[in-house]
Amino acid sequence: MSDRVDSGSGATGSSPGRVLPRTERGERKRAALIAAAREVFERDGYLDAKIADISKAAGASSGSFYTYFDGKDDVFAALVEQVGREMLHPHIKARTGVTDPRALIDAANREYLVAYEKNARLMAVFDEAQHFNPEFRRLRLERANSFVLRNAKLIRELQQAGVASVELDPLITAQALSGMVSRMAAIVFVQGQRIDVDELAITLTQLWVNALQLRPSQVLRDK
Repeated sequence: MSDRVDSGSGATGSSPGRVLPRTERGERKRAALIAAAREVFERDGYLDAKIADISKAAGASSGSFYTYFDGKDDVFAALVEQVGREMLHPHIKARTGVTDPRALIDAANREYLVAYEKNARLMAVFDEAQHFNPEFRRLRLERANSFVLRNAKLIRELQQAGVASVELDPLITAQALSGMVSRMAAIVFVQGQRIDVDELAITLTQLWVNALQLRPSQVLRDK
């Protein structure tokens, strides 16, 4: 029996020929190739990364690589998808039990900064890749939109609870504030601007609080 199954357009829609493994052994091989791809992309960048180097780093043959991926762009798209899942951190209120709005915003900002710092070298490669491949620009926008929608949902909940300004459009506000956090993360972790991470998190949270006109000493209830 084949060790792979056709996944159609794939989770990211990046490749019609993309496949997913049927067995645990196949899953381990594919995961090893993705981990190796991360190593090579971070080291060599998007343009200079080579399939032969990825296969070698994974301890696999080039033929084995093509069992799971159509090419360099395909494995890179899988890497984008994986990192996107790692960074999104959904359902933060349910996971942390935090109900104070300011503390909730602070927790979300800190989780994002920690994840961005962990993936900083790869984020720089994402920036490079989107200039050469329109599909990666789409994936980048799709990932950013996931954060915007999550934050817009939080803003609506704060407005409905009566603790944030109802004059603000939740989606536009989420786009502005999410963009601010993302840009500052890039400035610090990719461009190397020296800013204390704790101070950065405190400042970003205060800017969120000011923008939303958040009222103090309120609790966001579960619906």
